Amino acid sequence: MFFAPPIYYDELMKKVPEGKLITVGKMREYLAKKNHADFTDPMTAGIFVTIVAWASYQRNDDITPYWRTLKSDGELNVKYPEGVELQKRLLEKEGHTIISKGTKNIKYYVKDFEKSLIEL
Repeated sequence: MFFAPPIYYDELMKKVPEGKLITVGKMREYLAKKNHADFTDPMTAGIFVTIVAWASYQRNDDITPYWRTLKSDGELNVKYPEGVELQKRLLEKEGHTIISKGTKNIKYYVKDFEKSLIEL
């Protein structure tokens, strides 16, 4: 198992151009392969991606487009700054369609997110 530090996730998230997406799962797979490991730790990956998002949100320059990073199933991340509302607005501005699922515990997803994923 490989424990990738937050800076590794930040570097990958910065490679995602406008209109494109990446998932935490794809980043984990890439980092594991690159570092000759079977997998990366999913819990620290989630925590570190959230740290990257909040750090970027609090800066004026060297912005990381964290809103383009989705959970592995295309779900928006409620732990990002301003919850899913800001991520939803920013993704829609880049041309993505956001759909909701559920009635009580509503979750938001990018429709057909797989079509917009970048290759690492």
